[in-house]
Amino acid sequence: MRTLFQAALLVLLGAAPAHAAGDGLLFPTINFVLLFVTLFILLRKPVGTYFETRRAAIRNDLEEAAKLKSDAEAQFARWQRKLDSLQEDLEGIRTTARERAETERENLLADARRAADRIRQDAAAAVDQEVRRARATLHDEASKLAVELAAGILREQVTGQDRDRLLDEFIGRIESAPSAGN
Repeated sequence: MRTLFQAALLVLLGAAPAHAAGDGLLFPTINFVLLFVTLFILLRKPVGTYFETRRAAIRNDLEEAAKLKSDAEAQFARWQRKLDSLQEDLEGIRTTARERAETERENLLADARRAADRIRQDAAAAVDQEVRRARATLHDEASKLAVELAAGILREQVTGQDRDRLLDEFIGRIESAPSAGN
């Protein structure tokens, strides 16, 4: 308030020499000063209140903005940590998947080798069985053929006298066999 009166006094003092010179500025200057003082007195509290309210609103907005910025930075830091963790987890999953794939591949190869060995063994057993069966068949056929050939040769070469003699020898052996204790 004191500054306002000093300003008004300076205006009046500045207007006095102009009035003495005859410019007629004294009354307009006094009117201006009175208007200025009246406006200052009437508007001082509402303008002060407005500026105080505005200052408080700006301060609150700044504090809220600072809080929002802090929250946003904290959220960003959390998301950044999650992203870093996600990258590590992703690499871990990739490593685990590679290890599992390698293990599965080794298991499949081992199963395939065992199956191939089983197939080879089964094939070898089947071949051996077929060879034995073929040998047995050939042996039977060879035996039959040998008997038939022998029978044919005996029929041609054995005479009636040979038959009688063989028959007598056979009967003699049979008769002597029970006397031996059989």
